[in-house]
Amino acid sequence: MNTEQTALLRRYRAQLFTATWLSYAGFYLCRKVYAVVKHPLKLQFGFNDEQIAAPWTVYLIAYMLGQFLAAWLGRRMESRRVLLGGMTIAATCNVGLGFLVDSHHASVFLWLCITMGIHGLAQATGWPHNVALFANWTRRSERGTLFGIWGTCYQLGAVAGKGLAGFLLGWLGMAWSFFGSSIVFFAFIAVFYCFARERPQSVGLSLEDAAEPDVPVAAKGSATNVREAALPAGFAGSIIAMGLIYFGFKFLRYALDSWSALILSEHFALSDSASAYLSTAFDWIGLLGVIAAGYWSDRMPGSRRTPVIFWMTCGCLVFTVLMRFVGLSSPAVFVALLALIGFTQLGPDALLSGACAMDIGSRRQAALAAGVINGFGSLGPILQEPLIGWLKQTAGLNSVFTLLVVVGSLTTIGTWLLMRYERGRI
Repeated sequence: MNTEQTALLRRYRAQLFTATWLSYAGFYLCRKVYAVVKHPLKLQFGFNDEQIAAPWTVYLIAYMLGQFLAAWLGRRMESRRVLLGGMTIAATCNVGLGFLVDSHHASVFLWLCITMGIHGLAQATGWPHNVALFANWTRRSERGTLFGIWGTCYQLGAVAGKGLAGFLLGWLGMAWSFFGSSIVFFAFIAVFYCFARERPQSVGLSLEDAAEPDVPVAAKGSATNVREAALPAGFAGSIIAMGLIYFGFKFLRYALDSWSALILSEHFALSDSASAYLSTAFDWIGLLGVIAAGYWSDRMPGSRRTPVIFWMTCGCLVFTVLMRFVGLSSPAVFVALLALIGFTQLGPDALLSGACAMDIGSRRQAALAAGVINGFGSLGPILQEPLIGWLKQTAGLNSVFTLLVVVGSLTTIGTWLLMRYERGRI
């Protein structure tokens, strides 16, 4: 590759990373609004904890099923096209939710559930297909570090989503918490449309990687341009095992992310806006964990990810135990432990669902791997929402954090077994 081609590749990679970063951050801008408005929704419509959990549970079920649909589409369609459709539908659903929370119709609960279900299906396109585009434009040896930086999209997207929703909630009311995030997301969709390219070959370039030879790309428009026939031996078993471990990661992440603002409002009697801002500590410190985990894993022999995943998960378990015993003593302690859990949980979370998904097969299989891993993992959020709503209402917050300790312990055992399995293959 000559100097001119190298410079052109660098430019297109920068455009792709920016466009996909904004894409997934935009998904999170819309996704995080519901957690912020849970408390005012309870007050406005008279919902209890189990009822307020129901629309989000519908979303999570649709999101989980959508992951497998997105994985299937990844074998048949260009990821760029899938993402443009998913982003547009997600932003539109979020606008619809804004109109619903501002209404006083008797069937608002039913329509909340229906709209959240469609929203979940659309949101499911985000992770596997952005990961697929990222894989198309990166080499294995650099993915940990680059993905650690790129992975800040869902941390900063979550922070911005909660912060924007909390600000608009206090200023203009619940409906504008939804409207505001959609307006920003539509702007991100325009950037993605202009600058995202499917792969280097789409613009007459190539990206050599001795550790991962790419599959030849057929002529533009042919069916084999986006489809790959054979899967490597052990591929299915590996991604299912990783998906089951990811179940624990997503259970913990969504439990803390979905309920922390409500706990700060109810248990510590803080305002809804203040609770929204403080709950972002999980994401602010978590993004540092994502960057640190990616950088650390690239410097392991052979860019091994599993030792980093295991040791950071051990730290997450320690902080989850502390949350159970002292976390509810004061808002300062709660927020500090929330931040430390974010650092030690989001790092291995991003490695398992991102770099590991890209590394396990070829670039052309990244959407499939990411979709299946995230699909199995998404059972965790589905179970946590009604289970925590029920536990919180019937047994109190201590029982909720006891459950998180149990899930954290099982996840730590799973990451240890994954590390041992990888070591045995080397």
